[in-house]
Amino acid sequence: MKVTVDEDKCCGAGSCVLAAPDVFDQRDEDGVVVLLDAEPAEHLHAAVREAAGVCPASAIALGEGA
Repeated sequence: MKVTVDEDKCCGAGSCVLAAPDVFDQRDEDGVVVLLDAEPAEHLHAAVREAAGVCPASAIALGEGA
């Protein structure tokens, strides 16, 4: 799984951090998403899919490979 985020779309809701805290964080100054792991381990994939699904701004994109 390859994870990318579009910081320009992020609205700082934080739902991604709640769903997958090992993969996402937020910047302290504005709450914009910070991608901690662009290629998370397989045991984190379900949480990452949930994070992408609940993101109100659709700022998280998932791809296969790598």
